Amino acid sequence: QVQAFDSDAAAVAALLKAARQTQGLKPVEAQARDLFRRPLLAAELAEHDAVILDPPRQGAQAQTQELARSRVAHIVYVSCNPSTFARDARTLIESGYLIDAITPIDQFRFSAHVELVAGFSRGK
Repeated sequence: QVQAFDSDAAAVAALLKAARQTQGLKPVEAQARDLFRRPLLAAELAEHDAVILDPPRQGAQAQTQELARSRVAHIVYVSCNPSTFARDARTLIESGYLIDAITPIDQFRFSAHVELVAGFSRGK
């Protein structure tokens, strides 16, 4: 099962429509939710094996604090801001997560902008 959350209700509606029209997918649930003001709490994350985060430039501080309290085994974090990524990664690492891999992506060749994707796993 897949659960998706986004603050943009139109994006959520588009995801649900696409999921209904695509055969062979696992069930998809999606809802509009502002994860800055109302992050998923550690208790809400209890049933999740993995989480994928792709926050805006300001990062996901509130959500990473809840992830740090959770028992989620794997996290993939996509970031467009190395500074806020570093802040959020520190929160995860200090709570026992390890960085498995981190890959910079030079998606915008003629700018200084860089994306990155990092994988974290809960330390044993």
